[in-house]
Amino acid sequence: MASSEDPGGRDPGGRDPGRRLLGRLLNSESPPTQAFSIVDRLVGSPYANPTIQVGGQDVSARKTLEFALDLAETMFRYGAGALEAETSIIAVTASLGLRNVEVDITNQSIHLNYAPHDAVPMSLLRVVRSRTNNYAGLALVHQLVTDIVAGGVTRREAAERLHAIVRRPKPFPRWMVTAAGAAFAAMFVLFIGGTWQGAATAFLSSLVVSQVAKLAGRWRIPEFFATAAGAFVVTGIALLLWVLEVPISPATVVAGGIILLLPSSRFVSSVQDAINGFPVTAAGRFFSAMIIYAAIVAGIMTALVFGTLAGAPVLNVASIDTVPYPGWLLAVLMVLAVVFGAVSEQTARRMLVPTAGVALLGYLVYLGVLALGVGDRLAPALAAVVIGAAGRWTALRMGAPQLVVAVPAIVFLLPGLMIFRAMYGIAIQPGDVTTGLVEMFNAFAIILAIAGGVVFGDTVARPLTRGWHGNERRRIRRR
Repeated sequence: MASSEDPGGRDPGGRDPGRRLLGRLLNSESPPTQAFSIVDRLVGSPYANPTIQVGGQDVSARKTLEFALDLAETMFRYGAGALEAETSIIAVTASLGLRNVEVDITNQSIHLNYAPHDAVPMSLLRVVRSRTNNYAGLALVHQLVTDIVAGGVTRREAAERLHAIVRRPKPFPRWMVTAAGAAFAAMFVLFIGGTWQGAATAFLSSLVVSQVAKLAGRWRIPEFFATAAGAFVVTGIALLLWVLEVPISPATVVAGGIILLLPSSRFVSSVQDAINGFPVTAAGRFFSAMIIYAAIVAGIMTALVFGTLAGAPVLNVASIDTVPYPGWLLAVLMVLAVVFGAVSEQTARRMLVPTAGVALLGYLVYLGVLALGVGDRLAPALAAVVIGAAGRWTALRMGAPQLVVAVPAIVFLLPGLMIFRAMYGIAIQPGDVTTGLVEMFNAFAIILAIAGGVVFGDTVARPLTRGWHGNERRRIRRR
């Protein structure tokens, strides 16, 4: 009896097994690539599996889109990243019944396009032109989106709640924010080894800088010049006291004064946007952060040049004298600095202690990895990863986005003293220009590594926090 296959393993049609397998792959019933639902963008976010309201969704589609734009604009003004704004828009519009909404976020613009089946498409655009420190408001918006996704909140109720959030007073008055910023500078100076006289100087100079910033805002002066003026004032005061032979270290005073001027939240947001697939938005935020960074550098260099022309003595920035405080005191100073920094960012009162706890955890990790000998360049990045992961876990537990906890918690990692050393070498010591440029590059690399570490920690923690919401619902079912 003849075999159905020939001895070479070919089928009756004369094809070998390899060709049969290739044919199956090429003739697959499903196409190799196909469009996916935009709701799939919610996977890994706190708004996965939204409850979708049914019935009458097309009647008020424009009002729903306008509400989504208002929501996203508020989030951007309060400091949210592009991914968080996009997932919030998708979750809200899907929950309110709009299934065919496309979202495009480019730098400061938010574009929504609604294309229902067999109907005229609708397109709306919003441009965000202002920004303010209000992490408490950002947490309230996050909670509002969570409640909409969970169901039971109509569009009218959601719009009223958003209006109330926008009109809600910030948790701390302006004078308290000013004092907190000055206290932060004082605590940071002590943390990096400055004297108590240097801390008092940083406190007073920060109060002066806050008044300069207030006048700049009143006179509509661009942020670049306002920031440069602040850095100039801090450096000028430190050099003046040095000329008067006041026993302080100008470098530590300047480091404490400029640390709040550093655009740390913008660097974190730009790195996050780049990683999450928003290259144009990331480039815009990164360029904006670099402009502020350049303003700080310009202010420091200008003050140093004027000081040299006025006859100020040359500083020895290579070996700055620091006071060796005990470890427990450094931990206390760091916690106090983080709390004061969070107050200056208008973080909600209930978030202050958790933010300080996350910062303390990151500080202990920082000390641990330094003890292992990883070096003072990699240690801040590793500590930032822990802060990013713990910040996401803590923030979602308390109904807030990760940025609200992580950004204030990383301030003790920022290399303010390194920036001053680099600027002094470039502006005052011509023979050390190369050293100063290398030092500046290292400082900038550390800032980017810290920002990347925060984003990486947030990404690592996503599987561990899947399905968490601010109202502590473990699971939201799709209706």
